Amino acid sequence: MSEWAANFSDEFYKCFIREERYKLLLSGIGVTIKVSLLAIIIGILIGMMIAMCNLSKKKLLRFIGGVYTDVIRSTPSVTQLMIIYFVIFPMIPLDIDKWIIAAIAFGVNSGAYVSEIVRAGILSIDKGQTEAGRSLGLSAFQTMSRIVVPQAVKNIFPALCNEFIVLIKETAIVGYVGLMDIQKAGDFIKSATFIAFMPLIGTAVIYYVLVKILTLALRRVEMRLRRADAR
Repeated sequence: MSEWAANFSDEFYKCFIREERYKLLLSGIGVTIKVSLLAIIIGILIGMMIAMCNLSKKKLLRFIGGVYTDVIRSTPSVTQLMIIYFVIFPMIPLDIDKWIIAAIAFGVNSGAYVSEIVRAGILSIDKGQTEAGRSLGLSAFQTMSRIVVPQAVKNIFPALCNEFIVLIKETAIVGYVGLMDIQKAGDFIKSATFIAFMPLIGTAVIYYVLVKILTLALRRVEMRLRRADAR
């Protein structure tokens, strides 16, 4: 037991303390959080627009929404990331940080899933709500934005929270475009020390803690929304 503890302590020191390698993980946490936050914002905005297209009575808008959703959901997120980073953005004459490009790629991917969540939430609202809004003289847009969407948001909030959690874990592939996130930092430590156990367990623990904190925070928000409904 004492030998195991000594080996554990030695590997921990080599992986995280020596040469201040723990700072790589701290930096990686920042990258993961930045990319995930911006990506979910972009994903919600795109998802709302695509959901409106899919619910539109115009065939062209439904076609656009359907093609977008079908293509994004049918291709791997890592392939989308590499296409956006290595193919699309090099054609744009703008100096954009890597993490922003990665966030846009994940936002585009997330938008397809958010659109289905939003569409399902809107369809869950009774048609009488729309009819009531129109009878009060509101336009279709006003009825949707002031009556239907606010009610739908409460219904889809848990699903959006789950999408955010999935997004945090999906960002582990940003190392493909040279970003030093949590997973990439763990891989770097593994390569530098030739120790696999400690860096991999360390990254797993960090992801678990991040997701746990986020889950508890979002659950509190959800409980407040439920209390507001109860009133």
